[in-house]
Amino acid sequence: MTTRDHLVLSTMVRTLGAFPSGWRYPGAHRDPAKDAAALKRVARAAEKAGFDFLFLGDWLSTDTDLEFTDPHLLSRADSLSTASFLAAATTRIGIVGTVNVAHSEPYATARTAASIDRLSQGRFGLNLTVGTDARGAANFGRAGHMPPVDRFDEAHEYVQVLQGLWDGWDEAAFVHDAVSGSLIDRSLVSTLNHVGRSYAVAGPLNVQRPVQGHVPLMHAGTSRRAQEFSAASADIHLVAPATLDEAVGLYAETHRLVAEFGRPAGSLAVVAPILPIVGETRAQAYAVYDTLVGLFQVDDGTGTAADLALPADRSVQSLRRAVGLPLADRGIDDVVTAQTAARFNPAGQRLLGIVAERSGRTVGGDRPVTYRQLLVAQLVRSPIVVGSAEDVADRMELWFRAGAVDGFGVLSAFLHEQFEEFTRLVVPELVRRGLVRDGYASGTLRGHLGSTVPERIR
Repeated sequence: MTTRDHLVLSTMVRTLGAFPSGWRYPGAHRDPAKDAAALKRVARAAEKAGFDFLFLGDWLSTDTDLEFTDPHLLSRADSLSTASFLAAATTRIGIVGTVNVAHSEPYATARTAASIDRLSQGRFGLNLTVGTDARGAANFGRAGHMPPVDRFDEAHEYVQVLQGLWDGWDEAAFVHDAVSGSLIDRSLVSTLNHVGRSYAVAGPLNVQRPVQGHVPLMHAGTSRRAQEFSAASADIHLVAPATLDEAVGLYAETHRLVAEFGRPAGSLAVVAPILPIVGETRAQAYAVYDTLVGLFQVDDGTGTAADLALPADRSVQSLRRAVGLPLADRGIDDVVTAQTAARFNPAGQRLLGIVAERSGRTVGGDRPVTYRQLLVAQLVRSPIVVGSAEDVADRMELWFRAGAVDGFGVLSAFLHEQFEEFTRLVVPELVRRGLVRDGYASGTLRGHLGSTVPERIR
């Protein structure tokens, strides 16, 4: 069992969809120039459904190759700017923005985070990313040789500085005594004077203490260092385990570390992504998934692959290693016969299982398996659950009751139909089962997570 009595429910906002071909679905949002309206619509739908928070990831570079793998990363508004924008468009839902430790200064981050938390009346959270990719690093280069640093050691110090700055002002520091002329009680304002390995920060911050005391922190990753960092400092830990068994083990170990760091049970919410494709019926959901697979751009042998500059792994032949057969004479939309499937290696058999789970298609069945379906199963490894509201709720309840997660980050294959179908169909089913709250019991993100405001450390 988890340490909570209800799911933490969030949505991972990707305006161009979390499925590579989602933007091509009829009626889907596909123009980043119109993201402002799309973001508002998602935020308000999530708030109406009672989601605990919106999660705004970030990516510090772009590349045209992302067109076919992660189109949502091609162009996206800055995460903290988006958080401020959505705070003004909502009233109850939490909003988590993202900052990369390697490419930001803690004073600036502390100031911005405290400002958004104040302006949103305590609804902001901060996701800290620790690593950096080559393209992102190339956008933040500095002249000369930079000595190597341990990113997680740096991140621990970063958090220490953030929280020290947030504690610079006592809630009672502004006395605003017009008679005496005293605006503040100076004894309730403290400098930081932090000098460490990576940072030297004087303080105090020129923003009052956040409404939530310390802005809730989030971190993602399944590595040992990521687990330890989250267990020591975070309020939300985003993980992406491949199986239920792996998730249960990861959950147990993470919460063991939470206790080892002296934090109370329930102080860290472990959240996993889920990409539901939902319909009124399972058959309707299968139809949506089949359409997405049909729109997935592949090399169909007509010569368009070169024109589109498709990745090399978008052909039947690229399945060779996965299934253990050459498949030289197969077309992308050919049916996989029983004789061929019987010769697949174990990895190929697993792909057949994924296709069956996502689409209900079976070799030799009324809805046969095609090589296109196999290729998409190999290339799109998101945690996809296809089915009715009951099917999706069953999966979420299974993981929650098994002690694998405290909650989920809901991805949408495309906007807006699929997200709004989730809020219309799945959320009421989760409420009926007592897995999520019906509405809000608190006005702050900490309140949604069930955590208290930390005491100020002077």
